[in-house]
Amino acid sequence: MRNDFFKVAGSKKLLEVAVDGEGCLKEAIPGVEKLEVKSEDASTEKHVPYVEEQENGYLVKVGKETAHPMQDAHYIQFIEIVVDDNNLYRRYLNPGDAPEAFFAVPKGTKVVAREYCNLHGVWQYTK
Repeated sequence: MRNDFFKVAGSKKLLEVAVDGEGCLKEAIPGVEKLEVKSEDASTEKHVPYVEEQENGYLVKVGKETAHPMQDAHYIQFIEIVVDDNNLYRRYLNPGDAPEAFFAVPKGTKVVAREYCNLHGVWQYTK
């Protein structure tokens, strides 16, 4: 991935940083924590997105068996996919929306789906 996510300490601000070719920020930024991308659920709440390839694109859902909560205090802020490491597509969500996004995009050989939960951070699935 070419972008990393950072959280500003003591706030709800999320920063997205385009990183260098090595995939990391060279210097730490005071008061800003890098969010580690998670890819394995260890709790009852499901966060790892999953991808359903469809005829004219991809459907990305968060919560395969049970949908992720979409409440004011706990929800998925966005879902994105990156196709073949070059094309990034993102859908922003709000409390009350379904925790899913359909992307009518050209098919690729590699698809990475990521989502950001306002309480539990960034989660990723690679297909």
